Amino acid sequence: MTEKQILQEEGKTREEIKAEKKNKKNRAEEKPGKWVRIRVLPIWLRIILFVVLLAGCVIGGAMFGYGVIGDGKPMDVLDKSTWQHIIDIVKKEQ
Repeated sequence: MTEKQILQEEGKTREEIKAEKKNKKNRAEEKPGKWVRIRVLPIWLRIILFVVLLAGCVIGGAMFGYGVIGDGKPMDVLDKSTWQHIIDIVKKEQ
């Protein structure tokens, strides 16, 4: 509705309409703008947890692959000699 139509229907003056518009704007400004999120875990702790969980998954996957799918013992994955043997095999094939 235009201001002219409002004046005709309700019989209000221009000053009353302007005052109502100002009051609406003031009420809108009083409302909180954005919702603030409080994080349970800080970002730096999330990054550390991600790295630790990723390392655990890699080690667990290697142990599963070497021990269950392969014919070795799962704990042999943690030995340096096992990884040195794998590196030697890869280097010889090139």
